[in-house]
Amino acid sequence: MSRLKTLRDAYQQLRARLEQGGGAERIKRQHDQGKLTARERVAALLDRDGPWVEIGLLVAWDQYDGQAPAAGVVTGLGRVGGRPVVVVANDATVKAGSWWPETIKKILRAQEIAMRQRIPIVYLVDSAGVNLPYQGGVFPGQYGAARIFYYNSIMRRYLKVPQIAAVMGPCIAGGAYLPALSDVIFMVDGTSFMGLGGPNLVKGATGQVVDAETLGGATTHTSVSAVAHYRAKDDQECIARIREYIGRLPHAPPSPRTYPAPKRDVKALYELIPVDHRMSYDVRAMFECLLDAGQLDEFQPDVAPEMICGHGAIEGRPVAVIANSRGVIKGKKKAEAPRIGGIIYTESAEKVAYFIENADRERLPLLFLQDVSGFMVGTEAEHTGIIRAGARFVEAMATATVPKLVLTVNHASGAGYYAMAGQGFDPDFIVSWPTGRMGVMEGESAIQAVYGADASKPDNAAAVDAMRADYEDQLDAKFAGARGFVDAILTPEETRDTLAFLLEVSTEFTGPHLGAFALPSLM
Repeated sequence: MSRLKTLRDAYQQLRARLEQGGGAERIKRQHDQGKLTARERVAALLDRDGPWVEIGLLVAWDQYDGQAPAAGVVTGLGRVGGRPVVVVANDATVKAGSWWPETIKKILRAQEIAMRQRIPIVYLVDSAGVNLPYQGGVFPGQYGAARIFYYNSIMRRYLKVPQIAAVMGPCIAGGAYLPALSDVIFMVDGTSFMGLGGPNLVKGATGQVVDAETLGGATTHTSVSAVAHYRAKDDQECIARIREYIGRLPHAPPSPRTYPAPKRDVKALYELIPVDHRMSYDVRAMFECLLDAGQLDEFQPDVAPEMICGHGAIEGRPVAVIANSRGVIKGKKKAEAPRIGGIIYTESAEKVAYFIENADRERLPLLFLQDVSGFMVGTEAEHTGIIRAGARFVEAMATATVPKLVLTVNHASGAGYYAMAGQGFDPDFIVSWPTGRMGVMEGESAIQAVYGADASKPDNAAAVDAMRADYEDQLDAKFAGARGFVDAILTPEETRDTLAFLLEVSTEFTGPHLGAFALPSLM
């Protein structure tokens, strides 16, 4: 079995487990309360048989002794009435939907997607509030819970991004500001509660005894306080009314597209990626599985061939592609040393920088296919100005105002990872295959850097083995997914359709894609 297939199978098993949230017993408890689960709500909201790209499914899966699957919140992208939307749904089967530190990160990431792409965001709220034992990672700080409300406010006042909130369970304390700062609030009879304090807190603070429905139920907030705007009899009706509401929002439907299928079946990818991640493979064969008709119109193919640049399309959407070639590339002249694919040389950095600048002028989205080991080092590289050329590559990528999508195929190492639109440069979306390996360097290189010739000494054997094991663990794509370093891990079968949908989403906003969001001129 191929390495890609083995890793895919392991990932799919983990995904299936995480999608169960708190497990069968807690799902039943949710149903017994007359409520749908978070994932059932999301499925009912989105167009049937439409796309669903879940963002951050693996976040926190390997923390908290496995008690925080998906950090207790479902976030992702889909379509409602044919238009792209972002969805945030608290999973009440996981610690009553309370907020872990990682829950905040996921909600902020979802909001940033809505802000950058200027697409509606729907909050399906069912949360007991802050997970108090972890409040130190939730409440304070620049990127604590307050940032959610900051983003709410920016979307309302400046970006005009529609925000729709449905309180479908408890919504307590500061968390109540999330729906309050949305454009409209839906509530559900009998199951909704929204208040700055619940009945117990009210009794402790004021001595007043009041039931939840009278204090902050659906009837109270839609007919007394006027905080909420619409009341539904149950979850199903609430979801249906949200769909109707979004359907009224102005939106130009996308034009029908016709496009040729890829040249090769996607299953070919399983044999394409080598068993040993250090081995070479034919990157152009990968294009044949992902691009329309398998065609890439290559830019300067005879210049710095260790970096591949060119123009193609995915489901009819044009895209400028940048990829690392893998393998040994012969020198042009007999005396010229061969180049190693996956390494960025001075000439290739200059080539890619120019290509990116052109794509930015042409308003073409950029797709980075990462399998990069870093920039070249050594006397020749330094004398030819690798630092300056690398800086130009990074600057061109960082300042490009067109959408940037990243697929990590294999290695994502060193400064090469940065240049190929690493997460710190705010690509619109960054996804990975299960084979992705993200780190400063590979484990063996790190061992040599730390121990040098002493790595083989018997006295160092245990420490070297431990270091090697640590690196293998941290280089696993699931480790990156657990910390939100990638938005999603994709199987090869999902890749083309997902990239096509993300291209669709990222072209909703024709303004600059620079930073987490770009404010319109306020003058």
